[in-house]
Amino acid sequence: MNTTALTLDALACGRGGRRVLDGLSLQVAWGQCVVLRGPNGVGKTTLLRTLAGLQAPVAGQVLCQSDDIAFGGHADAVKPTLTARENLDFWASLYGGADTRAALAAFGLTALSHRPAAALSAGQKRRLGLARMLVTGRKLWLLDEPTASLDAAAAAEFAGILQSHLDRGGAAVVATHVDLGVAATPLDLAPFATTRSITPAFDEVFA
Repeated sequence: MNTTALTLDALACGRGGRRVLDGLSLQVAWGQCVVLRGPNGVGKTTLLRTLAGLQAPVAGQVLCQSDDIAFGGHADAVKPTLTARENLDFWASLYGGADTRAALAAFGLTALSHRPAAALSAGQKRRLGLARMLVTGRKLWLLDEPTASLDAAAAAEFAGILQSHLDRGGAAVVATHVDLGVAATPLDLAPFATTRSITPAFDEVFA
């Protein structure tokens, strides 16, 4: 059995025509959570987008099974005209038709399941976006500031869900400035930060 969820081999990432991270090597095991640290602009979001396959590496390799990955970015991936339940039903249909009721209940959204997403608060939309992770059935979660807009109770609820995901053998790479309340391996990106120019032939977005 392969115990490694994700391997980075001398990875370099770029944004806006410049390298922002260089020489990053890392292994993430199943059951492990890696928390990305560093100041604003250091490249946490760029790294997550590269790991998710949304943009190409400048150099090096990302080794993982792409169908293991579920990415949760700054946007909540919520359609405002659909209800909370309909939003999750849409995502579930793309990933094999998982029952969305458990995901709604896990994030305290059952009573809001028939409310249009446009009428949800910022925190409720964030919880709905995170509930999408549960209906994907994916084992490797890549999360960018997942507790943004969450109150203390909702953040603690999310921590419990993340810990359960890890306990079931899942893995996670999370960019956050706060303590998630789960056992995690910190990764400070500052030592890998750079501002070198990218070759003109490089396209940071996949065609």
